[in-house]
Amino acid sequence: MAEKTGGKRKKTSQAAEIWKRLKKNRMAMAGLYTMIIILLLSLFGPLLSPYDYAAQNFTDRLLFPCASHIFGTDNFGRDILTRILVGGRYTLFITFVCITAAAIIGSALGLLAAFYPKMDNGIMRLVDILMGIPTMLMCVSIVAALGSSMKNMMIALAVTQSPEFARIMRAQVLTIKDREFMEAARSIGCGNTRIIFCHIIPNALAPIIVQYTLGAVSVILMSASLSFVGMGVQPPTPEWGLMISAGRDYLRDYWHIAIIPGLAIVVTAFALNMLGDGLRDALDPRLKQ
Repeated sequence: MAEKTGGKRKKTSQAAEIWKRLKKNRMAMAGLYTMIIILLLSLFGPLLSPYDYAAQNFTDRLLFPCASHIFGTDNFGRDILTRILVGGRYTLFITFVCITAAAIIGSALGLLAAFYPKMDNGIMRLVDILMGIPTMLMCVSIVAALGSSMKNMMIALAVTQSPEFARIMRAQVLTIKDREFMEAARSIGCGNTRIIFCHIIPNALAPIIVQYTLGAVSVILMSASLSFVGMGVQPPTPEWGLMISAGRDYLRDYWHIAIIPGLAIVVTAFALNMLGDGLRDALDPRLKQ
């Protein structure tokens, strides 16, 4: 793209054009700013809190939100705000490590399936099998086989999210591999490695980035669900799903113990969804002018 500036034409990069379109989407920018705030609070919030997330104080147990404890305390007298801030570290770490691993594994499988036809049938049948099993059932089965722990839960989440990336990457590569610039690259002697990393992957990244953002929402919800049923993060780690599970016995009289961590999950998932929708529109080539 190029813009006229004082009689001259100023070149703008593709990333600058995408950012320009993204900035026009208020909902997407709201989601981006919300995620930045959540990330900063999770990283630095616990350092500023006067309470220890694991310190028990039975004289202050089951306090409703007040001046000294903004989100109240739980059944052990632990400050809920501090535990949510620390729990954000675990939730975001699990989310982005799992979705990154799934994106790398799934995209690699999809790329190999589309670029090397002999491998296509075997890889895609494996992907079909994985996609035919309900996600929660697959996660529970893997965790049950490996044992309940955060590491095993992350393995299960990465495995279950990979097929989506494989299908998207395969579709993109099949569209790209027969275009004119690919023929030009081969005509000047480019090898398969150069073609894959310099021509195919850069042109196939747009839908992968969108799926990365939207898939992160699924990982957040699935990790919270697994922790809730005791098959993910284990006590006393303050993970959001585990905090909801700990507070469900007090839901009738002390709603804040479970509801506030639940709201943290809702806000994070909603922000990622808004950002993902905005990225989808910004990366859509049909919207380029």
